[in-house]
Amino acid sequence: MNLENRLNELMAEHRVPGAVLGVYANGEYREHAAGVLNTRTGVEVTTDSLFQIGSMTKVVTATLAMRLVEEGVLNLDLPVRTYLPDFRLADDSAAARITTRHLLCHTAGFEGDVFTDTGRGDDALARYVDLLGTAPQIFQPGELFSYNNAGFCVLGRIIETLHDKPYVQCLHDDLIQPLNLTRTATDADQAILHRAAVGHLGDPPQPAGIWALPRSLAPAGSALAMSARDVLTFTRALLTGSVLDAETVRTMWTEHMRLSPATGHGDAWSLGWEVFHVDGRTIYGHNGDTVGQSAFLRLIPDHDIAVVLLTNGGEAVPLHHELLTHVLRDLADIDLPALPTPTATTTDPSPYLGTYANSLTQITITREDNTIWAEQTPVGEYAGSAPPQRLQLLPHTNNSLITAHPSQGIHHIYHFLGDPQGPARFLHTGRALPRIPLTQQ
Repeated sequence: MNLENRLNELMAEHRVPGAVLGVYANGEYREHAAGVLNTRTGVEVTTDSLFQIGSMTKVVTATLAMRLVEEGVLNLDLPVRTYLPDFRLADDSAAARITTRHLLCHTAGFEGDVFTDTGRGDDALARYVDLLGTAPQIFQPGELFSYNNAGFCVLGRIIETLHDKPYVQCLHDDLIQPLNLTRTATDADQAILHRAAVGHLGDPPQPAGIWALPRSLAPAGSALAMSARDVLTFTRALLTGSVLDAETVRTMWTEHMRLSPATGHGDAWSLGWEVFHVDGRTIYGHNGDTVGQSAFLRLIPDHDIAVVLLTNGGEAVPLHHELLTHVLRDLADIDLPALPTPTATTTDPSPYLGTYANSLTQITITREDNTIWAEQTPVGEYAGSAPPQRLQLLPHTNNSLITAHPSQGIHHIYHFLGDPQGPARFLHTGRALPRIPLTQQ
């Protein structure tokens, strides 16, 4: 298989401006670059180019946390207030019970999509965590999985408090410098010293108007930009004991929460990592999205294989899926399941009808002439940032609907949770959106 040719073909098919594919297997690194860093400038992507890794940063933050566990400084089962006495949420009882383990597993239950910019100073993270005092509790700690960016910012604040230095400095001192990650940047000021990718939005993809999300979300994924080789070097360090002891790594990768496939994530969640079970093999990984950039990491310890894809726009998910399918079939005889598509099943959507919302999105499910619709409206900080979207939904699997038409190359699943004899309590799209009572609409 000629990966370089396949990368170019698939990038053209999925309208991805630029990408780097990195593979570690059989004791060797292989990297392939194609496209441009910025369609406005036409600068070519090279294998040493830096792309933002977005939420892939969460596995780096998890690694920093597990170093503290290994040192006996951090106990995952003690309340967050053990380390941050002033930690507050709208639900004080929940805030008192949430542990670091809840944060790592996305089961803390409070509103996690808070993207407030608290500045570029060393106090950005502390100020951000202080703002969470008004964040509502969506469900009780440990009850459900719901992807939580804010939770990882709290975790980052614990890390910098225990180290008595800013989170970004912890990255440099504990990982970037010891592992000699010379093609890694923690902000735009550093990234500009390298060949750095610019995110692209829209169809056809155009350069995004901003480069990065606020520094206040650094532990969740707003800071790091890396080359494919540096990402692979980090993953290799986990397997060789350069960062954590083997027993600590096994603990980090132990499943803590089984997931429904309809959540759009893996089969389970460990301490900071997604877990996938495919063809009897276990794969660990994480994806990341920022402003027009998407990153994907998959690691198969039993085969000593790691695969990373860094992209800057277009239909990144199907590009990754097709490339990973080729790589894993060739190197490990693993066949990935296909991406979800509409099926011919039927369902009674009555339990799903209604309005669900979090701090950024409101989704109303309706039925008109036997057609099911979802109307999505930005709210809160994002109110007015985009017009409402109206999407046709079709039956999928039990308690799930799926978009009739793909967006960014994929069909999106809407999963519903709650009493099977009554209306759904939550609409789950990776985040659990609670049903809004009619009296509050």
